[in-house]
Amino acid sequence: MNNPLNTGTIIAAVLGLGVSQASAETAHIFWKDLRPATQAVAADANLPMIAAKLPDHGETLSLNLQDKTIQLAGYALPVDRDGDLVYQFLLVPWTGACSHMPTPPPNQIILVTPAHPFKMAKAYQPVSVTGVLKPGMEKSQLFILDGALIVQSGYTVRKAEVESVDTVPDAVALPVNSPWNFLNKKKN
Repeated sequence: MNNPLNTGTIIAAVLGLGVSQASAETAHIFWKDLRPATQAVAADANLPMIAAKLPDHGETLSLNLQDKTIQLAGYALPVDRDGDLVYQFLLVPWTGACSHMPTPPPNQIILVTPAHPFKMAKAYQPVSVTGVLKPGMEKSQLFILDGALIVQSGYTVRKAEVESVDTVPDAVALPVNSPWNFLNKKKN
């Protein structure tokens, strides 16, 4: 005879196991994992790295990460916001990218839609994003101080879990004369 209590316990145990397996399968990646191994890194491309300097214009994407749950830290640049609540943002590898510095190549930009609106204190806030990575070119319109800018991203992560972090482990160092260096200074 079937006992509904035992069946429910078994289902809960199986679901719990599935959840722990899913979190164990999150790939902690770095920015270099989003570009072909043969593509120059920012330092080699005479920072700031721009798509025009690359033979493929940075449109070659890493398909081996397609549909995988990833976690990546970077800097959030709001695309869709209402006050301090952000509904969509671009994740970029350095501060100042896209606004008053050249745009990174598409394979170094992720369009992120958080699972819940993310409360952002400032543009280029360092964050960690966890979610399913989907390769594919997307265009986003940013409104910056001196007008609108269309930015092409090579990846999307929808329903992302987003959390603030103190540092981005593989952040690209800005040149000494960058007007955006103030964003990287720690507050006392």
